[in-house]
Amino acid sequence: MFFKKKQKQIAEKIESGKMANSPFSLMNQRFRRNRMAVWSLRFLYLLFFVAIFADFIANEKPVYCKLDGKVYFPVMRQYLVDLGLDHWEARFFQNDWDEHAYEAVIFPPIPYSSKTIDGKNRGYTGPFDEQKISSLRYRHWLGTDNLGHDVAAGMVSGTRTAMLVGIISMSIASFIGILLGALAGFFGDDRFRMNPFSIPIYIGALLLGWFYAFMARGYVLSEAAREGGLAKELFISFLIFGFALLLAKLATLFIGKIPALNKKVKIPLDLIIMRTVEVLNSIPGFLLLLSIVGVLQQGSIFVVMAIIGLIRWTGIARFLRAELLRIRNLEYIESARAMGFSNLRILFRHALPNALTPVLIAISFGVASSILLESALSFLGFGIGEETVTWGNLLSAARKYPGAWWLALFPGGAIFVTVTVFNLIGEGLTNALRND
Repeated sequence: MFFKKKQKQIAEKIESGKMANSPFSLMNQRFRRNRMAVWSLRFLYLLFFVAIFADFIANEKPVYCKLDGKVYFPVMRQYLVDLGLDHWEARFFQNDWDEHAYEAVIFPPIPYSSKTIDGKNRGYTGPFDEQKISSLRYRHWLGTDNLGHDVAAGMVSGTRTAMLVGIISMSIASFIGILLGALAGFFGDDRFRMNPFSIPIYIGALLLGWFYAFMARGYVLSEAAREGGLAKELFISFLIFGFALLLAKLATLFIGKIPALNKKVKIPLDLIIMRTVEVLNSIPGFLLLLSIVGVLQQGSIFVVMAIIGLIRWTGIARFLRAELLRIRNLEYIESARAMGFSNLRILFRHALPNALTPVLIAISFGVASSILLESALSFLGFGIGEETVTWGNLLSAARKYPGAWWLALFPGGAIFVTVTVFNLIGEGLTNALRND
């Protein structure tokens, strides 16, 4: 009854024009007219589904099984084992998963994981070649590589890696770009004042916090990622980083209570941030990423995602700065200032929410760029460890044996289609935001 009443109220608002003329509704209507963008969005939903349920789609472990009267969910249990919260019994190490005498069992559609080695079909077995399999269920539909890894399972695992790289790296880039772009656009060069002694304190806290939280604990984090318990170690690292920032905040509060040191000066935020953007944009992103990964010499997907995020925030910052330069002089912002609201409240509660919509365009194109960067790094053999399967790794294997056309076709096609999908969504958002 409640939902019917709510639907009736929404319908009345739409008929009266209250919701039909809202900016979001108009943008949604324009976006829906672009059929390529709509189908690209639907395909993106499919990619997210494959990425989220990758372990349930391609795995040598059963999704459900009943053994000796006990019910197991091996795929789900593996998550607990990776976190260090559970362990496998000895019998699961002594025999392969398809050798147990199950009373009932449900295997994933692809009975291989990206790390499973099929010794009987090693040496670049093609999709149409004769394969040594016990039944049709174990056929390698997209072929194998030199060691016998199933390409279809690798494609599923690579989808998860690509989505993780795109989403997490652009989340980092969005946080940095939105924060710096908002400060540059709203405060400009003459509206932000700060205690000059606070600047070196915060910079020092950021550098020391990053060093002791992540660099000094790099070996611990890498071991946890390999043996389990990564979530716990990452939580400890973020606690250390947060504690460093808390100490910096307490130090600035203490300095603020000293009259001789409590003098605020004008900080040209717009000048500093935009010069930083120009410096980063003057350096080719791929060469910068390649140099940083080469210096760090740490083959971790998390390191690559962090670096991509740290060098890809400039476009978001420029979009947001341009929008806030327009918004900060509008009447409702001036009214908020006249009412005595603080600058931070005006920025985060009034100006920023109305300036975020164009940022979606930069994020959409940025995700495509991040996936392409990671694939190029993996293809060249930099940054990503061999234990992580990516589309770039699969594509790189085709160089060793030119006759393995399936190792070039399927990963290369996946990269092309995914990047095209994000670009079409970005183009659809660009057209939807136009006022004409």
